[in-house]
Amino acid sequence: MSRFVDRVTIHVAAGNGGHGCSSVHREKFKPLGGPDGGNGGNGGSVRLVVDPQVHTLLDFHFRPHAKGSNGKPGMGDNRDGATGDDLVLKVPDGTVVLDADGSILADLVGEGTTFEAAQGGRGGLGNAALASKARKAPGFALLGEEGQHRDLVLELKSVADVGLVGFPSAGKSSLVSVLSAAKPKIADYPFTTLAPNLGVVQVAGDVFTVADVPGLIPGASTGRGLGLDFLRHLERCAVLAHVVDCATLEPGRDPVSDIDALEAELAAYRPALDADHGLGDLASRPRVIILNKIDIPDAADLADLVEPELATRGWPIFRISAVSHEGLKELTFALGRMVGEYRASQPAPKPRRQIIRPKAIDEAEFSVVPDPEVDGGFIVRGTRPERWIAQTQFGNDEAVGYLADRLNRLGVEDELVRQGAQPGAPVTIGDMTFDWEPTTPMGDEVPITGRGTDIRLDRNERIGAAERKQARRLRRGLPDGDEGPERDHQ
Repeated sequence: MSRFVDRVTIHVAAGNGGHGCSSVHREKFKPLGGPDGGNGGNGGSVRLVVDPQVHTLLDFHFRPHAKGSNGKPGMGDNRDGATGDDLVLKVPDGTVVLDADGSILADLVGEGTTFEAAQGGRGGLGNAALASKARKAPGFALLGEEGQHRDLVLELKSVADVGLVGFPSAGKSSLVSVLSAAKPKIADYPFTTLAPNLGVVQVAGDVFTVADVPGLIPGASTGRGLGLDFLRHLERCAVLAHVVDCATLEPGRDPVSDIDALEAELAAYRPALDADHGLGDLASRPRVIILNKIDIPDAADLADLVEPELATRGWPIFRISAVSHEGLKELTFALGRMVGEYRASQPAPKPRRQIIRPKAIDEAEFSVVPDPEVDGGFIVRGTRPERWIAQTQFGNDEAVGYLADRLNRLGVEDELVRQGAQPGAPVTIGDMTFDWEPTTPMGDEVPITGRGTDIRLDRNERIGAAERKQARRLRRGLPDGDEGPERDHQ
């Protein structure tokens, strides 16, 4: 049995970028022909694309994890690594993407609409791309960056022109089945329909869609009876139709009270898409009232009794029977006319354009704040410093020296001095903590040493065994070189 799933949480992970290659060109009579390490390939991204052939989020319910492919590492002879393949996830028309905090990231409407759910990591540069006047043959390369990881919530809001609302067992599914070719489940017990049914109606050469929203009850706008899950499918509907059961035998219920109760819920519900699309709240949408089941004599009598009172609301009223098809033709033409008027009142759709958001000119590239957990320590935050940390091979002294030069040129060291950092202060960037050395010279002022080394990092301030032995003699008052009556064994 098929299932309709309209809300899921997915975990997307883009592919990691490939590492750059550290290589030196070698051939006969050219033992050191220069760096020729290629760059790593970018990781594959994860993208959501609207596909008209997809009508539910069921696939994501069973497979919520999605990961793009990794980029390939660079190779020697200036060969760049291959870029990872993007992972395309097909979603239904009308899917809304939210982050873990509930903020709307994208509203995917229209075939082909695309949203980048997770961006692939950048590939690391090879040593050929890192060559400079100071480093003619770098002995290191940059590591590839990790792909973006995100938890996203996908909500499906049915894209229908007419939304049928009413109490459970009001006959909405039956109405959809006779207006269109849809075949929803129909039974004589409440809450038979647990998911919206969508039908396509053809009338006078035009086509519109009608959605059967599962039965609403008082308190639906506050979440009672899964009301919020049902109400969100009405957000895009141009026309709302009250389907009233005129043959109900439940005490305390009648067509007027049913409509009043549902109108209160519609007025209390605030669609999440109002700000972005200007659809307006549900209470402002055009209405029709459908008095159903008039093929039953008692229901027809009740319809005669309440119709004058309902007419005072100013909404069109239709008496129909989904069983005998009485009144269906008039209802179909009226709904088609109202949908056509709504479409004509809407502005012409504009072609979708790529949105470019340039970085603000005065946006700080990094910030330095005191470390609340380490006395005298500091934390450096910023996209560029944290990215550089992730790209660095900390087992390679030359790569560490290159990182120090990049941070110095960015102004991190000047900011640490301004904030009163002392030599040896622990400085944390990303997930790496190191001791700050303020007197480290820049790379272009440092003599070139062997590949993979940096003379600035060769300092060894550790006290050796001979120095400890001499200090012990001095504490005992013994002259240099005289071990005295007591011999030291080291």
